[in-house]
Amino acid sequence: MSDKLLDIQDIFVNIDSKQVLKNLSIQVGKGETHVLMGPNGAGKSTLGNTIMGNPVYSLEKGKIFFDGQDITDLSTDKRAKLGMFLSFQNPLEVPGISVETFIRSSLQQLTGEHVKLFQFQKTLKANMELLNMDPLYASRDINVGFSGGERKKSEILQLLMLNPKLAILDETDSGLDVDAVRTVSKGIEEYQKTQNGALLIITHSTRILESLHVDYTHVIVKGKIVKTGDGSLVDEINKNGFEKIIAECGEKTEQDK
Repeated sequence: MSDKLLDIQDIFVNIDSKQVLKNLSIQVGKGETHVLMGPNGAGKSTLGNTIMGNPVYSLEKGKIFFDGQDITDLSTDKRAKLGMFLSFQNPLEVPGISVETFIRSSLQQLTGEHVKLFQFQKTLKANMELLNMDPLYASRDINVGFSGGERKKSEILQLLMLNPKLAILDETDSGLDVDAVRTVSKGIEEYQKTQNGALLIITHSTRILESLHVDYTHVIVKGKIVKTGDGSLVDEINKNGFEKIIAECGEKTEQDK
């Protein structure tokens, strides 16, 4: 594996005193693409939120390192400033703040530098064209009146503009039609190719992965990583589902009980 960017060491995570992640470890190298898959309720989104420091999720044991720094106790905003990004499964509306203003403000907060307007707008326009977004969306309030596909495109636009070291994409393809999945995948591929950023893609579908190079695939069941492989593991899951893997590791899902 290349130089470690994200190093999650033996974490246990609770929500409302209920243990959700158990003794979980993952290492993500710089520029690598990792996929996290598993049945519903396995803990996929919990891991993404825990990495970003969402206070709803209580890290009881273990450590998280990012780019060599112990971030276990860092707040979400400080993690973002270090170069971490989380796209939401259900992006929220933010009335009163336009897409362009939000991204420009976020860039200034992350870099601590004044954003040059001309270059910013030029880059914004190019990325919106890549994502087949109407230029008028830049002046619209974030996600207000946006369709599901438009919200997901807006998230990928932020990813391309903010250029984080690590992007965690949580069910980015959920609820999207074939054309929208293809467009979102194109944006992710652009980030993967041009920014050399690391990706942790959390999904239960394989559609979004078809045009992406995947280095590692992890299967999570009942809060534990039960299998890790390369990109071919995605094809295996696509063909056989999770049942065979669950049977091999001796775990039962909530539906099996």
